[in-house]
Amino acid sequence: MTEVLELMMKLTHILPLISIVSLMGVASCTAPSGALLENNTTGQGTRPQELAQGVPTPSSEAACILVEDGFGPQGQVNVRVEEVVNGLDVPWGIGFLPNGDMLVTERNGQVRLVQNGQLRPEAVANITVTARGEGGLLGIAMHPDFASNRFFYIYYTADTNGSSVNRVERWQLAPDGLKATRDRMILDNIPVAQFHNGGRIRFGPDGMLYIGTGDAREPDLSQDVSSLAGKILRVTPEGDVPPDNPFPGNPVYILGIRNTQGFDWVNETTLQVTDHGPSGELGRRGHDKLSVAQAGDNLGWPTLERCESQPGLVTPSMVWREALPPGGAAIYTGSAIPEWQGNLIIASLRSEHLQRVVFDPESPQQVQQHEVYLQGEYGRLREAIVGPDGELYITTSNCDGRGGCPPDGDKILRITR
Repeated sequence: MTEVLELMMKLTHILPLISIVSLMGVASCTAPSGALLENNTTGQGTRPQELAQGVPTPSSEAACILVEDGFGPQGQVNVRVEEVVNGLDVPWGIGFLPNGDMLVTERNGQVRLVQNGQLRPEAVANITVTARGEGGLLGIAMHPDFASNRFFYIYYTADTNGSSVNRVERWQLAPDGLKATRDRMILDNIPVAQFHNGGRIRFGPDGMLYIGTGDAREPDLSQDVSSLAGKILRVTPEGDVPPDNPFPGNPVYILGIRNTQGFDWVNETTLQVTDHGPSGELGRRGHDKLSVAQAGDNLGWPTLERCESQPGLVTPSMVWREALPPGGAAIYTGSAIPEWQGNLIIASLRSEHLQRVVFDPESPQQVQQHEVYLQGEYGRLREAIVGPDGELYITTSNCDGRGGCPPDGDKILRITR
């Protein structure tokens, strides 16, 4: 009996050491260069009434990657950049036509046509916008049945009776592709500010229109389900609220967002969402983040920063301490760069690069690897989208007052092998 007690005492002292060594081994094998792993739980369920009160605390179930220094290691996959067109003025979004042509939104209010690889000098439509700060003509999305109805959607900042709002409208492109006319309002009175206007719109695999909005510089609006600010909204192509939205009769789909300009679908129910971190609010800076979210999820702004957890809030999968900040984002589905298949590609603005993020296929919320491409080669990058040809397209945003605008203006670039 005495020998058994002595053995148990020895094991009591040894087992904690084994656990510590094991955890160190896991961290050294999985942490990308320039990143720290902070163990956190990814919160589930996210309606405001479910939110717990208190200070965010770390837990030990899932690892959020905090990139402390820089933005990640240099990319190791060889890619090639082709210039599609130049001469653009802050191109914000791209919509692809069935014949391979493109509609491009410029923040100053023009919808432009790239036809047979050439930018036509005249605009398809001139939208009266309030292009103050980060407002103006922003995102564009093509109706899933565009080939038969010619409908496309735009997100823009408008002036109404002396005050500004963001809105989404549906337009119809003429058969020759050279002109467009307004069809109907889809969603109006989205809060607006000089900064934090969101603006990315995309159709999901379910045929619904998803609308990314900013908090309009009022962080608490992100947590207010009655406000359209700081959310991803979901409506039908006609602008109605789908009956299966998480909040009945409400277009709000995901909340707790500061300013998203990029999201894409892992599957029909799961999105990867980028969000801009604070730039002085609440005494915080940096910490742009990438999260995995579903209907009704709450991404935590303004409560969460860094790799933090709190019951009822989604812990991010990755956070960059230095300001990226993220523009458009697309899951790569092309074949030209097979190494990128299924990876999220994020355009970045201030940090002037493409970020490739690889998630663990066995743990969809866990980042396995990330790396940097085109660092400083093309300046600020705004849109990132995979075209119907399977190629990745990005736009530069060097003429937006925050970059160095070259003589030939902003560009659309194709990233291929």
